[in-house]
Amino acid sequence: MATTEKRQYIQLPAGLADLPFSSAVAVGNTLYLAGHIGLEPGAQKPSGNPEREARDVLDSVRDTLTRAGYTLQDVASLTIFCPDLSLYETFNNIYRAYFRPPFPARAFIGSGPLLLGARFEIQAIAVKGAE
Repeated sequence: MATTEKRQYIQLPAGLADLPFSSAVAVGNTLYLAGHIGLEPGAQKPSGNPEREARDVLDSVRDTLTRAGYTLQDVASLTIFCPDLSLYETFNNIYRAYFRPPFPARAFIGSGPLLLGARFEIQAIAVKGAE
């Protein structure tokens, strides 16, 4: 984690650190997460299984939140990009294991192709201490 006077930068996991962005940036009590895709643990590619990939991407979001000192309960808003809208219910079934009511605000957006052939990409905003 790098810190400037007003911002805290959460670095990418090993192997992705050469990409030109941070996993997340905290400004005050708000954390802005960059787009996350679900990569198989130990691999630099998405799973061939949509359910597994949904878990992997949500695990990546959770792990980034944890590195920054936040939790899933701090998430105020998520945007999910998906090139195949028929996976909406598949994603929702996995999502419900990570988030409970009251749910964060959310958009599920049909997109063009995602990096590395991913099925899901998530951006999120979390706010600490706003309960």
